[in-house]
Amino acid sequence: MTGQPIPVIIDCDTGVDDALALLFAVRHPGIDLRAVTCVAGNTDVDGVVRNTLTVLEQAGAPDIPVGRGAARPLIEPARSAQHVHGSDGMGDLGLPAPQRTASELDAVALLRREILASPRPVTLIPTAPLTNIALLLRTHPEVTRNIERIVFMGGAVGSGNATPVAEFNVWHDPEAAAILLTAGVPITMYGLDVFMQVVVDTPDVHRLRASADPGTRLAGDLLAHRPTAIGEEPEAEEAGGLGDAGAVCAVADPGGLTTRLLPVEVSLDAGPTRGQTVVDRRPRAGEYEIHEGSRERALVDVALEVDVERYVKLYLETIEMACRTSAS
Repeated sequence: MTGQPIPVIIDCDTGVDDALALLFAVRHPGIDLRAVTCVAGNTDVDGVVRNTLTVLEQAGAPDIPVGRGAARPLIEPARSAQHVHGSDGMGDLGLPAPQRTASELDAVALLRREILASPRPVTLIPTAPLTNIALLLRTHPEVTRNIERIVFMGGAVGSGNATPVAEFNVWHDPEAAAILLTAGVPITMYGLDVFMQVVVDTPDVHRLRASADPGTRLAGDLLAHRPTAIGEEPEAEEAGGLGDAGAVCAVADPGGLTTRLLPVEVSLDAGPTRGQTVVDRRPRAGEYEIHEGSRERALVDVALEVDVERYVKLYLETIEMACRTSAS
């Protein structure tokens, strides 16, 4: 690896896969994790702060500032995904309470401080509902001059998970996602189309879970946590998806992701299409534009394909780096 580490800030709603993303960001030598900000999503915002501090502690991370952010979306009430991530948002692993504490600055103030103070433009990686980012962009638009790129986990070209067409992070706060698209900086959408593909096989999960290193072991335990339907027993030590961590892999190694610059807009209508990321892949305008007139839409680098083997290998080598270092 050559060059200086990329200054990164992660905005998250730390559940299982956000935690996997944090573990990777802390340990990858090409990433300089300058701060983490927290927002309600997978669980309530106080739970997100607790989980974030716990993960950083387990990973042996340096003293990275953690900011508490929005407790609910801009307009609607918060709606958690605890049925997927467990009652504590972290797979109910029974982890000890963290000794670390959050920053005195709230998320928006911390984002502003760290972005403007960075000697190099920052890459933002939101892996959560985009409420904090929307508030930042509306309150402090001057930060965009020192943002290199925003790589967000959210949206979908095809099927959604919160609704048939809407992905959870965008569906949770569609207005915030629409504001993000007007940021005026390069944006990459790491959506469900690639999110669901990057899976760590069972033998690798077993190996991580057997590690003597707390951070490596935590990665294995998180990967082994599988969502189940109501009434079903969890299946232990299954293969596990990297989820949000794939977006951080894409920052560390963008060559593993195939993107295309496409017009994207967020549906703000009520009903089943609310929160849909409408991605226009047509080669030319259609009858709607001919009869109704064209309108301006954000151009976004939309992830369409991912090199699964490359990102799984990258993730495992990075997470297990601490074990190799301590053994040498």
